[in-house]
Amino acid sequence: MQAFLEFVTKSLVDRPDAVSVTPVERNGMTLYELRVHPTDTGKIIGRQGATIHAIRSLLLVGAGKKGVRCSVEIVEEQDPREPK
Repeated sequence: MQAFLEFVTKSLVDRPDAVSVTPVERNGMTLYELRVHPTDTGKIIGRQGATIHAIRSLLLVGAGKKGVRCSVEIVEEQDPREPK
């Protein structure tokens, strides 16, 4: 599932080298923490969240076929050049 998530995410963004997916086990399910460059966050979310919802749906179906539970969470990091 992690490789699939990395492939899809890297295909969508302008800076694929900045994509990182970290699996974290929580309450019997795998939560994938997705980190992208701050300028690419909007591309992953999409209009009204359509892109991230589609990614989550595909991940749910793939995980269901394997008999596991997983989810995706976008971890946003502040661009160091932006003021707080």
